[in-house]
Amino acid sequence: MAKILIIEDDPLVSRMHQKIFAFEKFDVDTASNGEEGLEKAKSGNPSLILLDLMLPKMSGLEVLDQLKAEPKTKKIPVVILTNLSDQHETDLASAKGAVKIIHKSESDPKQIVEIIRKILQENGHSGISGQEK
Repeated sequence: MAKILIIEDDPLVSRMHQKIFAFEKFDVDTASNGEEGLEKAKSGNPSLILLDLMLPKMSGLEVLDQLKAEPKTKKIPVVILTNLSDQHETDLASAKGAVKIIHKSESDPKQIVEIIRKILQENGHSGISGQEK
C-alpha cells in the first residue's frame, strides 16, 4: 500500500486530506510541523510527501532541503501543497526538488488525489488505489 505523509499545520486541511486519502485506500500519516514531518519521513518510509510551505518550527523549504540531502529520503517524491501565491517561493521549491506545486485554493481534494495517483504511478505504484504494483 502506498503511504502518504501529509506535513500540514492547519488541522482542518490535514484532516480533510487524511480522510480523502484513507477513503481512496492509501496509508496516511500526518505531521503538524516541519520538525515532526522530517522525523516521520525518515522513520516512516512514505511513498510520497505532501508538504505545506508555511510551517511552524521549520519551513517547508527547510524540510525539503533536508529531505533531498538525506540519502534515505532524497528519492521520495515531494508535492508542495500551499496557499502561497509567491512565485519565487514555489519556483524555489521546484528547484529544490519538489515534483509538483499544488495551490490549495485552485484544487479540490479529488483533483489532488488524482495528481498524487499519477505521480505515484510514475514512481512505480499503482494509479488505481494506494496499492503497489
